Amino acid sequence: MPSRFISIWFPNLATDHWIRIRPELYGIKFALAAPEHGRMVVKAVSEAARIMGIETNMVVADARAIFPALVVLDYEPEVALQALRALAEWCIRYTPTVALDSPDGLILDTTGCAYLWGDERAYLNDLVTKLGHAGYHIRAAMADTIGVAWAHAHFGRSGTVIPSGAQYNALLPLPSAALRLSSGTIEKMQKLGFYQIRNFIRIPARVLRRRFGPEITDKLSRALGYVQEFIDPVRQAVPYQERLPCLEPIVTATGIEIALQKLLEMLCTRLMKEGKGLRSGVLTCFRVDGKTQQIDIVTNRASHHVKHLFRLFELKIKTIAPGFGIELFILEAPEVEDIAITQGTMWDTTGGFENSAIAELLDAVTGRVGTGVIQRYLPDEHHWPERSVKLVTSLQEKPKIDWRTDRQRPVFLLPNPESIIVTAPVPDYPPTVFRYKDNVHYIDKSEGPERIEQEWWLQQGLYRDYYTVEDREGRRYWLFRLGPNPEDEDERKAEWFIHGFFA
Repeated sequence: MPSRFISIWFPNLATDHWIRIRPELYGIKFALAAPEHGRMVVKAVSEAARIMGIETNMVVADARAIFPALVVLDYEPEVALQALRALAEWCIRYTPTVALDSPDGLILDTTGCAYLWGDERAYLNDLVTKLGHAGYHIRAAMADTIGVAWAHAHFGRSGTVIPSGAQYNALLPLPSAALRLSSGTIEKMQKLGFYQIRNFIRIPARVLRRRFGPEITDKLSRALGYVQEFIDPVRQAVPYQERLPCLEPIVTATGIEIALQKLLEMLCTRLMKEGKGLRSGVLTCFRVDGKTQQIDIVTNRASHHVKHLFRLFELKIKTIAPGFGIELFILEAPEVEDIAITQGTMWDTTGGFENSAIAELLDAVTGRVGTGVIQRYLPDEHHWPERSVKLVTSLQEKPKIDWRTDRQRPVFLLPNPESIIVTAPVPDYPPTVFRYKDNVHYIDKSEGPERIEQEWWLQQGLYRDYYTVEDREGRRYWLFRLGPNPEDEDERKAEWFIHGFFA
């Protein structure tokens, strides 16, 4: 399938945007100006002012001499760039690949997208019509290459659809400036009578290169498709994506559910064929007023089970505000994982995370209470207790070591040990009393010490002597004394900390 591109040019981008944010300027003859070399120069002109003969790069004083009632406003280039970026985001409803063509244009990679509208002409007309209704003056064209599409958008007839493979003939009647050449090169060519591309396109490349430099042959090669031209999209396209346009805007929850069901069936069919499953999904709803609504889900285990994924999205459908209607749905899977195909058994007595029902139950709970509430930990190869576990994001990850069961450990472990004040008869003995958060605990029983040192290959420092103690109320705690390294000559006074609580 040949590549297809659309070039969109907004000749009055800055002034059209001003009219959108300040409707009272509609029909007013105004210009946007900025200081340049000590004088105010026109940078953008409204369509009404252009008809009166006001042009860009004209000095404001000269412009007012032509039309004294001209309204002059401050030109803010960053505002126009923001408006162009917003238009690029809006155009994502037509194709996932949209790039800026600064300062006043966009490039759309529409390969394989037009069939959703019937044909390419209907696709382009719909795009141009909606941008026109939004208040923008627009010129656009479609072709196999960016160069030809840009040339016809700027110098041809707006709305032109160049048939595939016809870029050579499409360039012939256009001026040399249509190749996006520098002003110096255009001036040289016009001096030699090369006003149209037909005048020099048949000249051998080596001759053109010797006379005008490599720029002209490079631009011609790109426009004719001999050299591929790349664009930098405003949003990277997600490989696993499905789109569903609507003949009529959807305004009901039932309609959203039907659209979601179709999208999930298409996406999961593709994932199943490729042996993959969804780990995160995003449903984006494009409304007719230009705004978007979005909901997302995550799964603890890769899945292409349509019913399960639909139930996860169903919990959030009520948060979607359709407004005047949704005209396009896009379902994306930003994160996917391989799904291992295993031999099934006649009955399952092992349970655990290998059971898909358990994984789906965890997904349902996560969807209701929020992400980050359910977490999975595995043992890690570290001595200090707070480092001996690690957080994992996948249910399929296997522990590299077994959980330690030869020593009793507290049910609740503080993420960071907290300092306590203790009383001990002998420095190396367990405490008889300790104070924690203004509460005094008298110890009846104790067990220890259990010495735990740091890994010497990670850092040097103090060792810990852990004690399991029980107070008079029967509550049990895990305390430790932080002592100096035996090789350290500075025998400072030991500090005590509480690190955990037993059930």
